[in-house]
Amino acid sequence: MTYTDFLNYRKSVKKGFDFTLLVAGESGLGKSTLVNSLFLTDLHKDRKLLNAEERISQTVEITKHTVDIEEKGVKLKLTIVDTPGFGDAVNNTACWRPITDYIDQQFEQYFRDESGLNRKNIQDNRVHCCLYFIPPFGHGLHPVDIEFMKALQDKVNVVPLIAKADCLTPFEIKKLKERVREEIDKYGIKIYQFPHCDSDEDEEFKQQDKELKESTPFAVIGSNTVVEARGHRVRGRVYPWGIVEVENPSHCDFVKLRTMLIRTHMHDLKDITSDCHYENYRAQCIQNMTRCEHDKTYTWSQKKVNYE
Repeated sequence: MTYTDFLNYRKSVKKGFDFTLLVAGESGLGKSTLVNSLFLTDLHKDRKLLNAEERISQTVEITKHTVDIEEKGVKLKLTIVDTPGFGDAVNNTACWRPITDYIDQQFEQYFRDESGLNRKNIQDNRVHCCLYFIPPFGHGLHPVDIEFMKALQDKVNVVPLIAKADCLTPFEIKKLKERVREEIDKYGIKIYQFPHCDSDEDEEFKQQDKELKESTPFAVIGSNTVVEARGHRVRGRVYPWGIVEVENPSHCDFVKLRTMLIRTHMHDLKDITSDCHYENYRAQCIQNMTRCEHDKTYTWSQKKVNYE
């Protein structure tokens, strides 16, 4: 790291970071509970629960919630973009369209701000990561899962999750992960790829990096209920056969997901958003603008020739 990079890093730490996380998946997969568990907040306390008839007729909405959190002295302004209604209709054809439109709108707004006069205080509302919840029931990806991830793969970092992992045995989780990974490769779905670990990193970081890569898709459980387990108070779920601990690595991948999002890979997610997804959008915009100007010039030249 150069001295300039170090100064920029210290400036960013002092100022804090902005991070936008989009969550998507069918209703009833524990999206709200997991988000509240990840960031120790209650983003949906005023939410109205819909009955079955209302859910079927509901269209996909986009809702935003912002919360300020602090992780080891670093301030983070977190924006959660929720997508209630996704995948709940009888006909889910192109149900991801409002979501892709929203992501493009944030790119468009950033492009306009970047092209304006006041470029120092640009508000970055671009979506940096999408957590996509895969149902634990069934034998792999559903058609809507495949189409959704393919529709978003060139616009945002997609991180697939196996929801409600406490519904499955460890063996079933292992087999479902293998099946999902096989289908992701089979259908050419581009999910978020963890960067290569540098050879000069310490062994502890290398081991952590290896475990994160092997855990994809993360099998997660969410709970904001504190229970007693082995003489300790932990967040978990109580069942007749025992207690599932949210933050126990042998029970689920919750800790790995939170570590990846908040501690180890947030900067990489933001860099890929800026350097890859947004740059592709920006290049397309400039290309369209250039083509439009060329067409105008050509039309004017033709008119001039006809007039002469």
